[in-house]
Amino acid sequence: MAETLKDLLAHNTMAAASELVRREKAGAVRCLACGHRCHITPGASGVCRVRFNQGGELLVPAGYVASLQIDPIEKKPFFHAFPGREALSFGMLGCDLHCAYCQNWITSQTLRDLAAVSRPHAIDGREMIQMALKHEVPVVVSTYNEPLITSEWAVEIFRLARAEGIVCGYVSNGNGTPEVLDYLRSHMDLFKIDLKGFRDRPYRELGGVLQNVLDTIVSAVERDFWVEVVTLIVPKFNDSDEELRDLARFLAGISPFIPWHVTAFHPDYRMDDNPPTSVAALRRAYDIGKGEGLHFVYAGNLPGRVGDLESTFCPGCGRRLIERVGFHVKSNVLEGGRCPHCQFAVPGRWDKDTAHPLPKAGQAAADDRRF
Repeated sequence: MAETLKDLLAHNTMAAASELVRREKAGAVRCLACGHRCHITPGASGVCRVRFNQGGELLVPAGYVASLQIDPIEKKPFFHAFPGREALSFGMLGCDLHCAYCQNWITSQTLRDLAAVSRPHAIDGREMIQMALKHEVPVVVSTYNEPLITSEWAVEIFRLARAEGIVCGYVSNGNGTPEVLDYLRSHMDLFKIDLKGFRDRPYRELGGVLQNVLDTIVSAVERDFWVEVVTLIVPKFNDSDEELRDLARFLAGISPFIPWHVTAFHPDYRMDDNPPTSVAALRRAYDIGKGEGLHFVYAGNLPGRVGDLESTFCPGCGRRLIERVGFHVKSNVLEGGRCPHCQFAVPGRWDKDTAHPLPKAGQAAADDRRF
């Protein structure tokens, strides 16, 4: 009999990190890797379908990838980390949400949707880091599925990467917990978080809770991760002026220097009858973000159609510092992470040795960051 995908994944596991599991009565465990905090009885799995209880032990994914490639770092998107460079991107299988418009559903919805047919490929972490070194990429990123639910394997990779001076990061839906953030902090620096809207009921339709994501963003900034936030602007789902204004105001209240990417939806998965996001809608979201005090708002997924809204401008003097078209950096005049005209220290992780932290709300106003 052919081995099922579920059986195959069950053979590619490791014990959960002690920081991410709590033992409960009758052999049950509490998983702390994501905001669902699943109570998992023996023989059962969590919401994600890939973290499961075997004989009172929580087993989690390890030893494989479903996707592995080298991408422009702007594709993640990180715009304030190693601009113009590449990242080794790897992903596993599974997700703790089930977004109807997921653009990585082939990997994320495995074991939840029979049409999601991606398969795992066994690999050793050392092979991955050798690939990164061969191609001289400065960053390794866990992406494509939800990395929070595969954090133990990511940490194994990140330990090897950091020993070689490589910076590590997550591309995540942000449905985290304080425990998983503490577990990850000493192993990674970059954290891209999706904020899919600012209303709880639609978030629950996606399988999540808005407050969990808001708390993760706040906590990640407090822990000094480099944080960039992405909102896919989906017509008729999260694109009202009121909702976008509330969302932007929330981010600006944490730090007006958080980069906010407003990106275009295209029909996909179970929302293939929804209209795509227009240029006008992205410009409107951009204007709302800037109007709420965010210094760095970027319009994405419509390369070359949004003018300078893909580029980085100095908050101090207003001059263009990084010119982008899509994932391509056409010019970058930053010098040591500073504006060459006014010496403003632009927040970001600009290269291996140059990082300017994300100022908290109020701190930036009191510090002109020029000296």
